[in-house]
Amino acid sequence: MNHKALFIPTSLGPFSLRNRIVLPPLTRSRSSQPGNVPNALMATYYQQRTGAGFMVTEGTQIEPRGQGYAWTPGIHTPEQVEGWKAVTQAVHAEGGVIFAQLWHVGRVSHTSLQPDGGDPVAPSAIPATNVKVFIETGPGEGMLADPSTPRALSNAEVKALVEIYVRAARNALEAGFDGVEIHCANGYLVNQFISAHTNVRADEYGGSLHNRLRFLQEVTQAVADAIGPERLGIRFAPLFASTDEERVYLGLVEEDPHETYIEAVKILEAIGVAYLSLAEADWDRAPELPDSFRKAVRATFSGKIIYAGKYTPERAAEAIEAGWADLIAFGRAFIANPDLPARIAQGWPMNALDPSSMYGGTERGYIDYPVYPR
Repeated sequence: MNHKALFIPTSLGPFSLRNRIVLPPLTRSRSSQPGNVPNALMATYYQQRTGAGFMVTEGTQIEPRGQGYAWTPGIHTPEQVEGWKAVTQAVHAEGGVIFAQLWHVGRVSHTSLQPDGGDPVAPSAIPATNVKVFIETGPGEGMLADPSTPRALSNAEVKALVEIYVRAARNALEAGFDGVEIHCANGYLVNQFISAHTNVRADEYGGSLHNRLRFLQEVTQAVADAIGPERLGIRFAPLFASTDEERVYLGLVEEDPHETYIEAVKILEAIGVAYLSLAEADWDRAPELPDSFRKAVRATFSGKIIYAGKYTPERAAEAIEAGWADLIAFGRAFIANPDLPARIAQGWPMNALDPSSMYGGTERGYIDYPVYPR
């Protein structure tokens, strides 16, 4: 098996990467309570996976209203910043490069997760469908629930959110992160502004595609100005649906996803961000991204391009050799195999994933997956 392309060193902004294998954002819901504070268990988890050439944290809420799932970490309090320092120090001790993913869920939340039990916030007061959130019902216990109906953000609140992203980015650098990735995918806040299905605003942030991309542009530009575009990445999840059922996924599938996302990529290119991360649909029989779209992204964007989805090591190497990908992220495989790059390089068998321990809990299914015996 030829995996050599995955192990060719490359650069990302000012950073040298030892390989092309990425640990992508993976929500694990292990932060300490109260306060959603990163902890020593999380530091161990990330340190175990420093064989990756590049690492991005799980989604990390930028403010209390940005939380949509119980026990996910934040990066908006001094305690959270201190907790993340242990993570970045553990990763850097092993020579790793790690960015924090800045996350705001917008409407994909529940009143029980919101400050003072308020309504979630969103571009428009349209509830999220076909998705569940996870809420706490007791210490260490929780349940799935439907998202609450959001309220529409005022124009002034939208502008204030841009500064909240900037503050979170600065907090990330204070915590020792090498940079940040802004979560603009999977039906969360930035994605909600982009989509005509969730954004029916009549002000400068709604209506035309140009206006719906304005929030993305303002957040990205402000964060780039604050920390440098070379320390910034953006994640999208374009979905080219082929059936009516797929078209209602989170209510966010665009009538013309090619136009929507190529226009978005043009904004990122103009700002000069270090990388673009594209999360492909990974469920059974999910629609693939068209080759025409991949080629258009490559032609539009001069930074590094990361893909994540149903990639085997063989398919990942082929994508890099073909030139439309620079790095490939492996999600579930990296959860179950902390030494994933070594296993790929050596052709060693993989650990099986335990789905029951994905979210919340203790060290079981988190830091106790074994490395391959040598």
